[in-house]
Amino acid sequence: MFYRENGQFKTSYRADQQILPIRQDRIFMALLLAVAFVAVPMLASDYLLRAVLIPFLILALAAVGLNILVGYCGQISLGTGAFMAVGAYAAWNFGVRVPEIPLLVQFLLGGLCATAVGVVFGIPSLRIRGLYLAVATLAAQFFVDWAFLRIPYFTNYSPSGNVSVPRLDVFGIPIQSALDRYLLVLSIVVVFTLLAKNLVRGAIGREWMAIRDMDVAASVIGIRPVYAKLTAFAVSSFIVGVAGALWGFLHLGSWEPLAFDLNRSFQLLFMVIIGGLGSLLGSFFGAAFIVLVPVALANVPHWFGVPLSVDTAAHIEHMIFGALIVFFLIAEPHGLARLWSIGKEKLRIWPFPH
Repeated sequence: MFYRENGQFKTSYRADQQILPIRQDRIFMALLLAVAFVAVPMLASDYLLRAVLIPFLILALAAVGLNILVGYCGQISLGTGAFMAVGAYAAWNFGVRVPEIPLLVQFLLGGLCATAVGVVFGIPSLRIRGLYLAVATLAAQFFVDWAFLRIPYFTNYSPSGNVSVPRLDVFGIPIQSALDRYLLVLSIVVVFTLLAKNLVRGAIGREWMAIRDMDVAASVIGIRPVYAKLTAFAVSSFIVGVAGALWGFLHLGSWEPLAFDLNRSFQLLFMVIIGGLGSLLGSFFGAAFIVLVPVALANVPHWFGVPLSVDTAAHIEHMIFGALIVFFLIAEPHGLARLWSIGKEKLRIWPFPH
């Protein structure tokens, strides 16, 4: 009975167009942000921050970017890891060659470079779709992997091919501990998620969804497919590029091109499918699932005294991911986000059956 909007009247267009129109949702979101910004820094251990929360937030941001392209615009992409790599290496190169550039500006410049690469490889989407487009974006993955392995300029002529980030600071405040990194990542993820939410709610988001549903009909009613598809690639690549810079700078610290290989692209696509296509909330659900399942497989069997080797846990992890992808594609194509939505709908009419 507590999740009802009885008596919550909308008296203006502004109130009717809120991101969270129900008061209970706004209270829940305020509590969630309070927990994330206040309770977690006070209670979380260094291991929890480094191994779980920071990777979860960064991968969730990358999944948000991919969901804009795949879930909202319907353009299949298998090159997300490549765009993450472009963002990470571009941000690192800007910092190495122009040390005066602030850290946050490096992240944004890395995102802009990823945008340029994403638009270039998104041009084939104007002519092809479906499996053929997936193969075109897969070409981006192979090309970027080759470029960062074979062109020494991108790694500042490092003999090993690895790059390491220097000492980090934001507005003169050093970013050293896991807590500092967590708060910085959390702040960036909140800002970009809010921007993405407003984009998909606006006119450009409606154009993306019209192209996704039926591009021929969308062009008939005046939507420009060229503009809609390329803006989807641009926005998606920008967010993914910023996520790649965060992954390299604030999670890894030192990396090589294999950190953004094809497995990373598939991992992000699994997040979007399991979490829910066309749902930003689903991106967070999918990222949480992908991050927590390996942690659970590594710890839960030992709690019950069941020995489980690392290789066995990895195989079980792949089996679980594969089975769940098949399950969601058949039983619930909209993923975990749809299950969450169904639960909210049940709460709105509880205890009545319908």
